Amino acid sequence: MSQQPSQTQFYLLRMGKTTLRALHVLGLCGAAGGFYFDLPMALWRDWWILAMASGTALLGWEVWRSRYYLIQMKGVLTLVKLALLALCVPLPQWKAALFSVIVLLSVLTAHGPSQLRHYSIWHRRELRGKEIKG
Repeated sequence: MSQQPSQTQFYLLRMGKTTLRALHVLGLCGAAGGFYFDLPMALWRDWWILAMASGTALLGWEVWRSRYYLIQMKGVLTLVKLALLALCVPLPQWKAALFSVIVLLSVLTAHGPSQLRHYSIWHRRELRGKEIKG
């Protein structure tokens, strides 16, 4: 978006992203039993699909909003979480521990200081606001 959204547009965008986040957390909660208790996939597959679909949509949303997302710590840590998730396939005996690390990284990313979230590993400084819109 090249210009500021109207108040209505801002509200709708904010509610859309909040809804995606809520669905993502719901999906992760439902899938957690599969990771922690080694339940049959049939019991948590739908939750897993919800988590992956909403997570993909959130990642796309962030990249669309700022081309710098993937070099800021919030994006880098998202890619690290995906790599840890991928390790669950060759290392199924570690999937509960890997899932736990992913959850901890998620909390750090979501609730950590903004200086951490917006730190660019490429620029070696915090990037935020107008300087990353152009």
